[in-house]
Amino acid sequence: MNLKIRDFSHRRFFPGTTGNSFDVILHRYEKLAQIPDLVFASLLFLIAVIPTAPRWGLTLMLWGFFLIDWFLLAYLPKKGKSYGSAKPPVILLAVLRLIPLLFPIPVTVVLELIGTLLVIYGFWIEPHRIRLTRQVLHTSKWKAKRPLRLLHIGDLHVERLTSRERQLNAMIVSLQPDIILFSGDFLNLSYVRDPLAWTAAREIMKEWKAPLGAYAVMGSPAVDLPDIIPDLLKDLPVCLLEHDRLPLQLDGQPFDLIGLSCTHKPFVDGPRLESLLQEDSDRFTVLLYHSPDLAPNASSLTRRSGIDLHLAGHTHGGQVRLPIVGAFYTGSLYGKRFEKGRYNIGGMALYITRGIGMEGAAAPRVRFLCPPEIILWEIKGVQGSLGE
Repeated sequence: MNLKIRDFSHRRFFPGTTGNSFDVILHRYEKLAQIPDLVFASLLFLIAVIPTAPRWGLTLMLWGFFLIDWFLLAYLPKKGKSYGSAKPPVILLAVLRLIPLLFPIPVTVVLELIGTLLVIYGFWIEPHRIRLTRQVLHTSKWKAKRPLRLLHIGDLHVERLTSRERQLNAMIVSLQPDIILFSGDFLNLSYVRDPLAWTAAREIMKEWKAPLGAYAVMGSPAVDLPDIIPDLLKDLPVCLLEHDRLPLQLDGQPFDLIGLSCTHKPFVDGPRLESLLQEDSDRFTVLLYHSPDLAPNASSLTRRSGIDLHLAGHTHGGQVRLPIVGAFYTGSLYGKRFEKGRYNIGGMALYITRGIGMEGAAAPRVRFLCPPEIILWEIKGVQGSLGE
């Protein structure tokens, strides 16, 4: 795949920054959390009664499903699962639950019951089961006898220390990677200035140890605040790369790691990346940069400067996906072109992780057909430019 570099320099707002439409909607919608419980219950009843009156039995049934959703989401923090406000997503769920009213009553009841099962699965189960994805990249640049085992983690979005993060660290220990790379977004958007979230994040990352080290870059400017993240990483075994090209080696085989902070503006970060590149490099080179939107710029430099692998995150894979349709929203300047997984772009491999955590603010703490993941790469010295 070859992608033409698009000019975004005249754009006013960018994904992952404050002031864009998604950010504004999230924070305005978050104000629903301030509604008193009794008033909120009355609002849910009003939503139920408008399309169903005077069929009061149907009204009460629908309202009951609304209240069950509210209970299920409000109970998540009490069980240490996630820590968002229940009320904003409950309103969204209430609107979606109006769709089954288009069908006959027996079908409506069945669909509403299925809706409750989906709420349980999407909020309680899938977000807390991390999947391991294995990837192999074959390159003639790698001449060592054994492969480089590279673990890619993205989008922690820490709220509190939960079983998901404990599972993550247990997986890291069992996998024993040579190097750990984190592609940004340390804290949840709702907790960027919360000391308890900072402590939880430090508890998680203090266990990130690998023979060649653990490295991270800053994620979205709205999440990874420059006055927070350096202190967050202080005295931890995680090295923050902001505008760096780091030479490393495994068993005498040299390779380079480029780490670049993300502004979400390719026309700004592209020249910054180019300043770190070397002419006619024959060293295997990994680019760690939060957003996939720099990939067209990076791939255009590949032939001359040798970027072999770009590790990114940010999109979360959409968090909620449907078969065939895929993600509803990706937060990418290139739209649905970049959602999740592996792409081969002009001789460069790009991988967009689905990440570990979830966005924050009023965004639902939900995943559907898009479980959290970590990616274990094996860089192998088999002849050929790109592998599997």
